[in-house]
Amino acid sequence: MEVPPPQVTTDGNKNLAPFMEPEMPNLKLSPKTQLSTFRKIAIGSWKTVGDPSVYGCLALNMDEALRYLEEYREVTGRRLTVTHMMGKAVAAALEKMPDANALLRFNRLYLRDEISIFFQVVMEDPKTGEIDLSGTVVHNADQKSLGQFIDVMESNVKQVRTGTDQKLEKSRNLFKKMPLMLVRWFLNTLSFLGYTLNLDLRWAGVPKDAFGSVAITNIGSLGLEEAYVPLAPYTRIPLFLAMGAIQEIPAVVDGNVQVIKQMKVFATFDHRILDGAHAAVMSKTLRQWFENPYEHFGPIEKPSQKA
Repeated sequence: MEVPPPQVTTDGNKNLAPFMEPEMPNLKLSPKTQLSTFRKIAIGSWKTVGDPSVYGCLALNMDEALRYLEEYREVTGRRLTVTHMMGKAVAAALEKMPDANALLRFNRLYLRDEISIFFQVVMEDPKTGEIDLSGTVVHNADQKSLGQFIDVMESNVKQVRTGTDQKLEKSRNLFKKMPLMLVRWFLNTLSFLGYTLNLDLRWAGVPKDAFGSVAITNIGSLGLEEAYVPLAPYTRIPLFLAMGAIQEIPAVVDGNVQVIKQMKVFATFDHRILDGAHAAVMSKTLRQWFENPYEHFGPIEKPSQKA
């Protein structure tokens, strides 16, 4: 097969023509042409996501969110969780700040056309009994209602934990048999093929966009109050969020000391892609959604009764 020669863009950068087409087979992307000086310096400063990690913590007043959660469960019969709410709120934050929904290819920044949220799932290996970590992705999270989001995520999580996700089980079995010395090479190769070259690897059992835009893990469900999740280079995810346990704390509300329920969200992000300006907009959005849930998550309605 004849490979076309590199093309030179107007900014003087050489790009590999076969991989810069507007319609991508693995996921839809659009090149971001206008970059700030800092963004160019940041991209050029770090080679991998091993060193550009930035950490931040956001404390959320959960009183109204928990009231909404309990009412939603009672009225709809659906088991809404704080994790579901976080997924929807993060999707809204990415909608507000699309520059945060990005990845790097050939040292160039690309914006994703789809908002997808990856959730870490704790499971038990049915054969060994060992506690394991896996995950699932909710695609087009911004386009789903809260009810649809719950249904999709619960279905996905059930498949992961029961071992009925055939593609995932195929991958897990492959890693079980793979020598440890080959794991890093294999992960980096898949990442290069799927994200750098943007190839559709479904023929090899790898789902399209297997990791999504942002990763969320609920460490509070494990009894942990705080933790920062490391960036995983092969996922190309620039932002990992860890939700801590909800705690009762004293706080000043309208000039008075009250006991409120608070949850801290611990963020780790790739400084080559995100910075404080992105974090400020996203933090503001999360705070608005959790402190005013009835306004943002939507009205609570009873499910329609089928005749």
